[in-house]
Amino acid sequence: MSETGSTVPRRQLGRHLRDLRLQAGMTMPEAARLIERGTTTLQRLETGQTNKVRLLDIRELCSVYDANDVVTAGLLGLAQEASGKCWWHEYGKLVPEDFDVYVGLEAAAQRLTSYAPDIVLGLLQAPDYARALLRSALPGISSREIDRRVEVKRRRQRILTRKRHATELNAVLLECAVRRVVGDPRVMSAQCRHLADMSTLPNVTLRVLPYSAGIPLGDPVGLFTVVEFGLDKKMQPIEPPVVYLENFTGDLYLESPGDVERYHVAHESIRRSALDETASRSLLRQLAREYGA
Repeated sequence: MSETGSTVPRRQLGRHLRDLRLQAGMTMPEAARLIERGTTTLQRLETGQTNKVRLLDIRELCSVYDANDVVTAGLLGLAQEASGKCWWHEYGKLVPEDFDVYVGLEAAAQRLTSYAPDIVLGLLQAPDYARALLRSALPGISSREIDRRVEVKRRRQRILTRKRHATELNAVLLECAVRRVVGDPRVMSAQCRHLADMSTLPNVTLRVLPYSAGIPLGDPVGLFTVVEFGLDKKMQPIEPPVVYLENFTGDLYLESPGDVERYHVAHESIRRSALDETASRSLLRQLAREYGA
């Protein structure tokens, strides 16, 4: 892997390898010995600091950790995907569709800065809203599989409500996201109440951008999230921040400081045009009543 390539796949690969090792109850020296590699090599793999990843090492580690086929295929795909200063992860290519690359970034984040123009952010979706989206996206999916996926999403959402080191979320939803009916009015009523309740958390800032605000940037912009990982003791970023852009056929990850700053500026412009937190909460509770009538 080139030193100029994207660090996102390497960092994600490292997170997954570390989680698998801990789940297997192994120390780093034990795992390194089993694959006949040095502890330093494994440490660099787990921290995403290696520029050359041997696929053989990944296969052997997955075998040692008893990883399933989807996880193994996902990690092998991550080991091969890193070129350019941004990373386009196309669904179903090297990394299987069932292997969610973004989740690791989200779970490690200290702060998420998001804008959602069309639907409610995944972290803020109520269970029935998430179920309705799944039924639309995957016709014929079984109720058991829907319940499994909703439970996975609920586990992801715990980063906002955990007692220690809860992730900060600064989100703006376009009014369309709460006006567009997903499921039925009952589902939307519960979703709007859920949003209003979540907005009372000390680590969650939620605003609604009303239709009357027009287009603050002069150009429409899609769903994006700036992912930041906090600072170390020397007040340096623990990891470089990343802009995550979700698309229908794949996801784009931007890492250059210029791109990150541009999206921060865009979010600030959108935030200034949005309703304040109190007015946004009032609108959400009003919509919940209207949908429930």
